[in-house]
Amino acid sequence: MNTTTRQTRARAALAGSLALGLLALAPHALAAETLRYVALVDGGKQAGHQIVTREADGTTKVDFIFKDNGRGPELKEAFTLAPDGTYQTYQVQGTSTFGAKINESFRRDGDQAQWKSTSDQGTQTVTGTALYQPLGGSPASFSVAFNALSQRPDGKLPMIPSGTLTSRKVEQTQVQCGTQTRDVQLVAMTGVGLVPTFAWATTGENPRLFAYIYPGFLQLIEDGCQAAANDLETRQKKAEGQALVELAQRLGHPLAGTTLIRNARVFDSEKATLGAASDVLVKDGKIVSIIPASKKAAAADHVIDANGKVLLPGLFDMHGHVGRWDGGLNLAAGVTTVRDMGNDNATLQQMMGEIKDGTLMSPDVVPAGFIEGESKFSARNGFVVKNLDDAKKAVDWYAAHHYPQIKIYNSFPKDILKDTVAYAHSKGMRVSGHVPAFLRAQDVVDDGFDEIQHINQLMLNFFVDDKTDTRTLARFYLPADKTDGLDLDSKPVQDFIQTLAAKQVVIDPTLATFEFLHQREGEMSPIVADVADHLPPDVQRGRRAAEMNIPDDATAAKYNRSYAKMVEFVGRAYKAGVPMVAGTDEMVGFTLQRELELYVQAGLTPAQALQVATWNGAKYSRTLAERGSITPGKRSDLVLIDGDPTKNIADIRKVALVLKGDTAYYPAEIHEALGIKPFAPAVKVGR
Repeated sequence: MNTTTRQTRARAALAGSLALGLLALAPHALAAETLRYVALVDGGKQAGHQIVTREADGTTKVDFIFKDNGRGPELKEAFTLAPDGTYQTYQVQGTSTFGAKINESFRRDGDQAQWKSTSDQGTQTVTGTALYQPLGGSPASFSVAFNALSQRPDGKLPMIPSGTLTSRKVEQTQVQCGTQTRDVQLVAMTGVGLVPTFAWATTGENPRLFAYIYPGFLQLIEDGCQAAANDLETRQKKAEGQALVELAQRLGHPLAGTTLIRNARVFDSEKATLGAASDVLVKDGKIVSIIPASKKAAAADHVIDANGKVLLPGLFDMHGHVGRWDGGLNLAAGVTTVRDMGNDNATLQQMMGEIKDGTLMSPDVVPAGFIEGESKFSARNGFVVKNLDDAKKAVDWYAAHHYPQIKIYNSFPKDILKDTVAYAHSKGMRVSGHVPAFLRAQDVVDDGFDEIQHINQLMLNFFVDDKTDTRTLARFYLPADKTDGLDLDSKPVQDFIQTLAAKQVVIDPTLATFEFLHQREGEMSPIVADVADHLPPDVQRGRRAAEMNIPDDATAAKYNRSYAKMVEFVGRAYKAGVPMVAGTDEMVGFTLQRELELYVQAGLTPAQALQVATWNGAKYSRTLAERGSITPGKRSDLVLIDGDPTKNIADIRKVALVLKGDTAYYPAEIHEALGIKPFAPAVKVGR
């Protein structure tokens, strides 16, 4: 439930972003005894704080809390600094986004550094300046990094255990904090994680964190300066946009005119079969013809020699929360279309405009309109409503902006659910979502849902009643604890599956994401376990951090058995005729590949899993007329695989070339740019 550096949920989970991605960076309050920050969401609502106190003995203490969507980290840090601005000692305790305990410490004595967390421990001999990278820290770590970097004449800061942090000033501006005018600078940091991290710092000799902004989701800013947050966000989005345009120009290779893909085995996504070698001709982003492979090539402006490799339609990720930096990982995995399942509406509209204009390297986006109910647990995306009139206005907005469906969330008022679903249907829209609190999945099916998100929402059907509040972490711990004891052959389970099949209610299980239910501290995330040696060391380390509180071996064994039954449930549902789509809601790209492996584990054939990620994605996103299969007249969204994923689904990682319309992408080139070891040799476009 995070993004590329264990960040988030896409941006969908600040908590993941702060507690597991930003942690990699680092702050400190040199200038004041106590410095307060506020965390703002949804246009200015406070969702947390960071209080940084520098005590008389030189110890800095940090109290950080962020709560959104019924979850979030709570952290208490204490650290001291060496003369070069790096950590001499460091300690953090608290809980992560989903309740895992955090207990981490670091100490440097001379050239000897040692650290210990719940996920890892180590010692290292270090010469000269080097900054420890906390695994579970707060945004206060930014200040430490800024200050330490300011003392480095080469602008490079070695990191412990690995990596080198660099930064560059993107722009400088003045902001008004009450009656005071402040100079602040936007800094882009690279060398930690897979993409740059942007933050606002003070200027002068001892720079520190002024604001961290995750556009469209979070504004963490010094208390008293809240009025400046929106302007800073606008400036940051513009600066990030310029960097993203340069990235798109560097990694995208336009294919004007005709392109011939020779000798490719074409996957028939409608029938889930692999055909004989064919020549596929595309022109200006559209498929023109598919004919048996011929020794005599047709004339074309560009030629791709597939040499017998498998050609798939572009893959669909049917559960994303798209961010502007997600495009590289998605496209490198063969994902050419993402269904966005909840975002800041203005931010998403901007991204969709950039994609249409060709300035943002990204899959195409099919949006789902997010509607939440007002409560202390509310997720602050899309529209937050209190009554049926509010809900209808939200539906009207999404319909006017051509959203094919809406997504209902946890706090949505149950007494207006049925009427809201009917109203959305009257507008020609599909309805999906989480199961609102105090209801079961069976209830939302009865009220007309077309689709249900997440395996935990399906399992909760058997464990909750009208008094169970699933807006809390109970929605994760109940399925982890109780699915082990669920008899999948029992009448309630079989009746529920048959109802889903009879009503053709689609399930979006996001199985790979929910492997966090059984991942223990120190274990590599199953999402990347098979590819970890391709990832940068700091990303590998971050993916060893658990999210659930699993206190002992007995609990771990139970959660493992529960998860295995969730996988089995999905397989049984599919075989019973329940429609399914492949989504992630986690680290983009790699998670979809793992999701398809889990479908095969559940009992689907590899070809059926590929069909779910192609044909089904297009069908249930209502884009089948233009994508989802390799058919003349459709978009040339195509993926060339250096292997046969219809026999071995793990070959889905061996992406050699991706066409998105009239642009070619080389996954090896993208991965290199992100610091990832490529998975397959690139197949280059010739002339």
